[in-house]
Amino acid sequence: MMRRVLLALCLWCLPVSLLQSQQADPKRWEKAIENFEKLDRAKPFPKGGVVFTGSSSIALWKDLGTSFPGHACLNRGFGGSQLTDVNFYVERIVTIHQPKTVVLFCGGNDLAAKRTPEQVHEAFQTFVAKVHAKLPLTKIVYISIHLPPGRIKQGAEIKKANALIAETCKKNSSLRFLDIYPYMLGADGKPNPDLYRDPLHPNAMAYKIWAEKLAPLLKE
Repeated sequence: MMRRVLLALCLWCLPVSLLQSQQADPKRWEKAIENFEKLDRAKPFPKGGVVFTGSSSIALWKDLGTSFPGHACLNRGFGGSQLTDVNFYVERIVTIHQPKTVVLFCGGNDLAAKRTPEQVHEAFQTFVAKVHAKLPLTKIVYISIHLPPGRIKQGAEIKKANALIAETCKKNSSLRFLDIYPYMLGADGKPNPDLYRDPLHPNAMAYKIWAEKLAPLLKE
């Protein structure tokens, strides 16, 4: 009995971030990453292209090739992922391809898992550090977290995480912050239902907006 009490006390004293990282083991995505590697072996991606990575809003963006003509684009998004997951696999899904540009959309699932905006910001900084450790000249474009109909209650946390990441991007010439948050809202300031396929994910109309806003950044 005493041993159980001591164990409970020890767990209670652990930082929240550590407890969360234990609950969300990045290795749960190993099969998805192995599948990416299988695709890479079958058809190697050329160096100097654009690698898209992040959560399901990237994974579901199926027409990257037609959205960005003139750019070699590779989709390495895996649905439900958090920034900690992307960081865990970044060498295997991003830097191995030696891209000129990396487009990252991730962070919303982190907030949904009760991570703080500060933790999301820290995870983004880790992503940048990992990419630039291998590819110091690679540009990283962060697509801001949007406010889907299913996550209205997280609006304040989303805005704060976006603001923290935007400020970091301003200080680094290799980083770009693409704020798509306002373009996903209606005239009433609420999520525009016409831009969502379900309570969380953008639809084809939304991706056209994303592509329009992102295209100039890929030409830089």
